[in-house]
Order: sequence, then C-alpha cells, then structure tokens
Amino acid sequence: MVNSFKDIFAQYKWEDIKDFIYSTKPHQVKEVLQKNELTPNDFAILISPAAKTFLPQMIQKSQYLTRQRFGKNIWLFAPLYLSNECKNICTYCGFSFNNKIPRKTLNDNEIRQEAEFLKKKGFEHVLIVTGEDNQNVHVDYLNNAIDILKNYFSNISIEVQPLEYEEYQLLAQKNIYAVLVYQETYNINNYKQYHPKGKKSNFYYRLETPDRIGKAEIHKIGLGVLLGLEDWRVDSFFTALHLNYLQKKYWKSRFSISFPRIRPAIGAIQENIHIQDEELKQLVCAYRIFNPDVELSLSTRERAEFRDELVDIGFTTMSAESKTNPGGYTIEPTSLEQFEIDDHRSLEEIIQVLKNKGLEAVFKDWEYALFD
Repeated sequence: MVNSFKDIFAQYKWEDIKDFIYSTKPHQVKEVLQKNELTPNDFAILISPAAKTFLPQMIQKSQYLTRQRFGKNIWLFAPLYLSNECKNICTYCGFSFNNKIPRKTLNDNEIRQEAEFLKKKGFEHVLIVTGEDNQNVHVDYLNNAIDILKNYFSNISIEVQPLEYEEYQLLAQKNIYAVLVYQETYNINNYKQYHPKGKKSNFYYRLETPDRIGKAEIHKIGLGVLLGLEDWRVDSFFTALHLNYLQKKYWKSRFSISFPRIRPAIGAIQENIHIQDEELKQLVCAYRIFNPDVELSLSTRERAEFRDELVDIGFTTMSAESKTNPGGYTIEPTSLEQFEIDDHRSLEEIIQVLKNKGLEAVFKDWEYALFD
C-alpha cells in the first residue's frame, strides 16, 4: 500500500536512474516523440543527452500542446517577500541562518504598503515568500497576512516552510490559491550537505509535504528542484515521478513546475553542475510533452533575452518586476536579497514583449468572492 510518495521514492535508486538516462539511444527518443501518453521513464528519455539533437521537434510539439491546452495566455504574478527570518542553514540561500544579516519581518502596515504598490502596478496574483522560521513567521502570522492581502488581490499563493496537514487545512479554508514547496534535490545521499542545520535538513519530512498539501485539497501544488545542486537530469526525473504520483492521487488539485537555477547570493555556494540554456529548453519541452496539463513557471532568475526565447515554448506563468527581499518594493529596496534576479524589466515592458509574440498577459483566473 502506498501511503505517500516516500513509498514510491524507495523503489528507485539515483545511480540506476542516471545510468538509464545516459544510456538512452536516439531511436528511443524517436519512439517517445511519437507517443501520446508518456510514463516517467519516457520523460527520462526526453531529458537524456541523446535527445539534444531532437530539440527542434520537441519545441514544435511543446508549443502545439501548450496552445492546445492553455491558448496564448501567460499568467503574470509578483513575489511578495514578508520575512527573511530563517532557522535553516542552506548553503545556496542568502537567508541562511549562518549569514550575519539584518533580519526583517513586515508588520501589518508594511504589508499593506507593499500590497498597494503591486496593486497599482496591475498585479492580481502575488506569491507570499518567507524564510523558514516557525517562531516569527508562524501560521497565525501567515493567516493574518492573507487576510490583509485578500483586500487587494484575487490570487494569493505561498512559498513558506513546510507545514502540518492541519495547518494546510486552515490555509485551504482561507481559499489560498497555491502552495509551492521545492525539494531542492532528490539526491538523499547529498541532501544533508546542502541543508546541515534546521528543520529543512529532514529530507523525508520535506519529501512528504506535497502529500499533506494534497490531502488538504489546496487548489494548486507547486514542485521543483534547484538546478545546479546535483545532476539536473536525475533530479528532474524524480520531480516528474513525484508529479505523476501526486496528480493521480490528488486529482482535485492542479500542479505547477518551476525551474530555479542557482543565482548569486550573499554567503551562497556556486552551482555544482551547470545546466546550459539549450538544456533548459529541452527540460521545459520534456515536461510539456510528458504532461500537457501541468503549469510551467518562468522566473526572473533568467536574463531578459533568454526569458523572451523561453516564454512561448511551453510556459504558462511568469513573474515580473520581482524583488526578493522583505519590503523590497517600497520600504527597504536595498536590503539583502534572497538571490539576485537577472530580468529587471518593468511589468509594462514584459506585457509589451508578450504582445509582440502574440501572447496575452493574464492577471486573474481565481476570485475569492466566488468561494466566500
């Protein structure tokens, strides 16, 4: 009996998956591209080195499937950082507990001030982001922030510390739109070296977090790994495996995948394994071909020119005019960032880029009033 993804995960070994991916032959890629329904093993074939030469065909199929399922819509959102308090040591993050930086958690008035700025810009969807600190940024704090932000925005998502099932139930009652939680890497043998201290060092507690979110019937669950920690191909296979399991078990929820690459940050390590731009394109297309319904999110971590190339090959959602520090929009624009963004263009410029590509910027597909 499968109780959680932990039971599925136990059936696979990192090195076996790596061997399978790197031993893929071109004829296997051709066969997969002709299929309509794919398995996680098929996904592994599409992200293999052997599939590189098939990128033009993959892009064409990815674009077709995206337009068929999502039309020409691109949903825009902004991250809203409420706190950089964190009790974890994460070797790649500017908010890491061992970084001697000024810590800040926004109060009610500061939350409103940031919200008013984003609302005036035209945003209807914000992603609440915090460090992982249960003492200062607990569920009561999050619930209060959501109550404030509901007066400004139609869609509110969160990317915070993993919570208990009962806590996700409380958030579900607030009609939260989505919960994003990234495993960072599925390499259990190396996971602890990136997370040596704090609750995040518990690999399996984090691994089972999407199960708790799904049981609470949150509208959307976001997954991803930090590209650059471990072999991106193997990590992405496990992400796809996780997605496949969750989508079958928690069919009432929608799902999204993000593609964060390691970016410079104070006190942070550099990437261990580089994913090239063309390889990132290959990965995006593989996800779309593997799962035509999954939402794919494009970050301002990527440089502007590359985002313009990426946006119409399979993505459905993108951030714009982002700040990655608490109060970054109006209060403390020069305070420490979680990481450096690479696309600094304004929301207006992003909208114009989308128009030039024949795409439509969408700001709302969820309304709290329909559920209150």
